[in-house]
Amino acid sequence: MDRIACMQSFVRAIEMNSFSAVAREQKTTQPTISKQIAALEKYLGVQLLTRSTTNLKLTEEGKKYYQYCQQILETVAEAEASLTGKERATGILRLGCPVLFGQMQIIPRLKAFMTRYPDIKIDLMMADHFVDIVEDGLDLLIRIGNRLDSSLISHHIGTTRRIAVATKSYFEQAGEPQHPDDLVHHNCLVYTRLTTENEWHFQGKNGIIKVRVGGSFQTNSSVAIRAAVLSGLGMAIAPVWMFGDQIYRGEIKVVLPDYQPTPLPIHAVYRRSRFYPAKITCFRDFLAAEFQLDPWVSDYGV
Repeated sequence: MDRIACMQSFVRAIEMNSFSAVAREQKTTQPTISKQIAALEKYLGVQLLTRSTTNLKLTEEGKKYYQYCQQILETVAEAEASLTGKERATGILRLGCPVLFGQMQIIPRLKAFMTRYPDIKIDLMMADHFVDIVEDGLDLLIRIGNRLDSSLISHHIGTTRRIAVATKSYFEQAGEPQHPDDLVHHNCLVYTRLTTENEWHFQGKNGIIKVRVGGSFQTNSSVAIRAAVLSGLGMAIAPVWMFGDQIYRGEIKVVLPDYQPTPLPIHAVYRRSRFYPAKITCFRDFLAAEFQLDPWVSDYGV
């Protein structure tokens, strides 16, 4: 039994959630892949995964072995790259990001990235909740904010500058706030995934101003916050990229220009390792270069 080959088939089967897909990729048959994984299970004396008609699910033993296999295969790739002097950017990049950021800032850039690196395929998971990169089996996670895990590598790739916004019709009815303290009289739409929750922070001339706000609507969805603002329901603190086009068209008005909501860093997050596959470093560096040219997500602002 070629254990490295069996490990590769096992890892790819989990990544692709299909024996048949791995067989097509390796130009072999589905029974061959099945026999390789069965041989691993027999050798180890444990069941690694369970199969249904639509899904492959790791057992507890399988989860542990899967992580070890990833480390072993990364070490093999590192050894080969050290001898050849280069590593080809290839494979499936399991990528995670917030929902609206993915829709507006990641997906529109994927065609250019995949044209440059045609051997990389993207498996994108979008979620607004806090994602565990290890538990969810991701290679790379785009995270906005200051909540970082010291056990992971966090590479700064951009900045989310934020603004206080609402529709013109809302401000015509409620009036425009002149100071952050005026927000207590406004219907503020609260995004509950913020670490500060309903306490909004602004950068003033004399330091940080903190205001506890409230209103008739709160949600854990960035998509819902955007829709609520556009409907005229109330005002929100939001990334400039969320409403950039609407601001230029005059559909959304920015207020409190002298009190900028605290910007949030954008990080590319990945697991610590002695060796990072090219698919991770290529996408990280691609986004960093892209964001540097975009005033909505760069460090130099609008």
